[in-house]
Amino acid sequence: PLGASSAPGLSQGKVTVPMASPHAGNAPPGVDPEAFSWFQTVDTDHSGFISVKELKQALVNNNWSSFNDETCLLMINMFDKTRSGRIDVYGFSALLRFIQQWRSLFQQYDRDQSGSISFSELQQAFSQMGYNLSPQFSQLLLARYSQRSPNPSIQLDRFIHICMQLQSLTDAFREKDTALQGNVRLSYEDFLSMVVTRML
Repeated sequence: PLGASSAPGLSQGKVTVPMASPHAGNAPPGVDPEAFSWFQTVDTDHSGFISVKELKQALVNNNWSSFNDETCLLMINMFDKTRSGRIDVYGFSALLRFIQQWRSLFQQYDRDQSGSISFSELQQAFSQMGYNLSPQFSQLLLARYSQRSPNPSIQLDRFIHICMQLQSLTDAFREKDTALQGNVRLSYEDFLSMVVTRML
């Protein structure tokens, strides 16, 4: 899966192990031939675009679970230049590079190589990314985004989701915290506006 292999590709309709495609040579200018090959396989309705549903069917975590709907939507919106709710081959190529970068980071923070990120690994990841967050906040995120189990942990899709939203909300906070004091005064509506414009 994208969360486990050294490079994504295609196997059984999921983005997993690299595989050559006879169509890879017809890639548009500026699109990696391998990404073009994957695009053609993921575009199951042959519309020339990838929808949230198609993306979800193509991406898997280390435990072979499909990527979460919210994460797929977040990523589609990020690379959807036309605001149509889907991405073309250029957006898909950029999305694959984006996921590969997050996968590399995920593997770096998955210190025990378990395929998921535990509470202590999440705390270390936040610290190394420059976030000064309490253990209680990390526990809250773990409870919100992990699958219910005796040892809760975060899969790749949820890790991407958490980090993207943290970055977005941090940017919004910094716009208000012009003195860089770590505190801001907000009206209730300012707070709601900040959250609504930065979240799904």
